[in-house]
Amino acid sequence: GLKVSRLAFGLGFRGTSDPKEAERTVSAAIDSGINFFDCSNIYGLRGDPKQGRSEEILGRAIKGRREDLVITSKVASPIGEGPNDKGASRYHIMRELERSLKYIGTDHLDIYLLHEFDPYTPLEIQLRTMETLVQQGKIRYMGVCNFQAWQVVRALSVQERINAQPLITIQNGYSLINRSLEREMFPMIRATGLGVMAFSALGLGLLSGVYSPETMPSEADFWGYDPKFRSNLGDLLRGQVAEVLESVRKIARRRGNSMPQVATAWVLAHGEVSTVVLGASKGKHLEDSLGTMEIELAEEELNELDTVSEGLEISILTPDDLNNYSRQRN
Repeated sequence: GLKVSRLAFGLGFRGTSDPKEAERTVSAAIDSGINFFDCSNIYGLRGDPKQGRSEEILGRAIKGRREDLVITSKVASPIGEGPNDKGASRYHIMRELERSLKYIGTDHLDIYLLHEFDPYTPLEIQLRTMETLVQQGKIRYMGVCNFQAWQVVRALSVQERINAQPLITIQNGYSLINRSLEREMFPMIRATGLGVMAFSALGLGLLSGVYSPETMPSEADFWGYDPKFRSNLGDLLRGQVAEVLESVRKIARRRGNSMPQVATAWVLAHGEVSTVVLGASKGKHLEDSLGTMEIELAEEELNELDTVSEGLEISILTPDDLNNYSRQRN
């Protein structure tokens, strides 16, 4: 029953280190009609994740405008070196929620997500803690991020057994170069009616069309500032991924759209997807992304993209993922 915009604004801010620019982009997203804002306790401006906390940036940008917005944040990823600075223990969840509320400047989160599966804390403890927060009015709904389908089903089963409010959404990566959700997650979604927040619809920018195997990005670029990212970029843009890029480029040119718009429209064309979480760190990226809502890909275009990307399951979250991909190709 919770209504959210088809495009959500993700506050990962991989592409900017300027807090004022980040705030302006959040405000522009609200003005454009986006009502869904996705944050985390580990998100921050590039190069300064603690001093440029995304939750604080969001809080400043939404002052006086909180009432009609749907806001998420996440917990479980490591935030420090202490023994209780990660995971989904009752201690960590409740401490981090209070911090998130303070940073954002709100008395509740609309959706609180477990950012990753914690195998060390009994699932019943995790979900009872979330239910306590629901009962306290500090969160309205809960969801999970980066879970596998069997883990989602297990969570729903535990919630039913302890008479807790069931989670309402999953958040996972999904794109033309990462179609892994189609094997088990999407059939489960159709059976349960859960929502899907799809992130990285552009494969961390690989589908934007701005990169090529022959040209190395500058160190100021997302794919250029980390040596592991730079060293693997050429491999990523060859083979089947190159074929996908060429199809997206051809369709975009024919339609008069941008490549990011076409790649995002393909994700939104799947009925299982409730919303796409945009990684638009700058105003110009946001403006281009908003144009996606005016696109409806033809059946033959969808079929072409389905065919050329069939079997691709490249999930890239960290530099280590890039190294694993490189080893698999070699």
